[in-house]
Amino acid sequence: MSAEMESGAYIKHHLQNLTYGQFPDGHWGLAQSAAEAKEMGFMAFHLDTLGVSFFLGAVFLFFFYRIAQRMTTDTPSGAQNFIESIIDFIDENVRGSFNGKNPLVAPLALTVFIWIILMNTMDLIPVDWVPQIAQYIGVAFGADPHHVFFKVVPTTDPNATFGMSIGVFLLMLYYTIKIKGVGGFVAELTLHPFESKNPFLKVLLIPANFFLEFVSLIAKPVSHSLRLFGNMYAGEMIFILIALLPFWIQWTLSVPWAIFHILIVLLQAFIFMTLVIVYMDMAHDESH
Repeated sequence: MSAEMESGAYIKHHLQNLTYGQFPDGHWGLAQSAAEAKEMGFMAFHLDTLGVSFFLGAVFLFFFYRIAQRMTTDTPSGAQNFIESIIDFIDENVRGSFNGKNPLVAPLALTVFIWIILMNTMDLIPVDWVPQIAQYIGVAFGADPHHVFFKVVPTTDPNATFGMSIGVFLLMLYYTIKIKGVGGFVAELTLHPFESKNPFLKVLLIPANFFLEFVSLIAKPVSHSLRLFGNMYAGEMIFILIALLPFWIQWTLSVPWAIFHILIVLLQAFIFMTLVIVYMDMAHDESH
């Protein structure tokens, strides 16, 4: 693919999602360019992000389900030992960071951790392989090969990372209100961080407290999402730039970068999972 288009077009091609949506004239279809995808606005779906993320989620659930069915205490298989080590790792992190009582937190942390690892790991697939396959399929159905887009790493799409972070944020708000009540939630936003025993001064501090706490509250899902997206997007961009180099240089640079990138894949999943646990702990902290 890199031999068929200029560097700028090659990079843009790899950064464009397979977008299906509603055009301004009302009809639905696949976007043939970034401009058309932009015209669709909110009424658009990134089919590659949705397809790959749902597929990897199904693989995760199926694999864990099959191992759970075959679990034994006599002679556990290597797969069972591997799954148990992951569960023990998650359990240790939840016990260390979460002080409340909620049976949802550990399964949520496990799901987020494994799912993000799987999505991040797609970054280790050579950048041209999956788009090339998608191109062959598209051409077989009569599509223009230069208009077949496919981003294989869901976490390089802010729609995916924001979707996960907003889901966690809504859970945090739900449990905050459920445990502390509406009054407790409002008090968190208006009576901190500046406090005073003087009733008159306490009222005067409410606007400043609300501004600071509201900004801090909204910043949680934004930073939660952008941290994962930014790191994975930068890693994918480096792979794309390496793919523009001569073949012998590609392997010289891509192999060590891929080995280093494994650390990024695991680290970003761990950070996202840890923040999920911390945010849920904040929601259950009645003393705050």
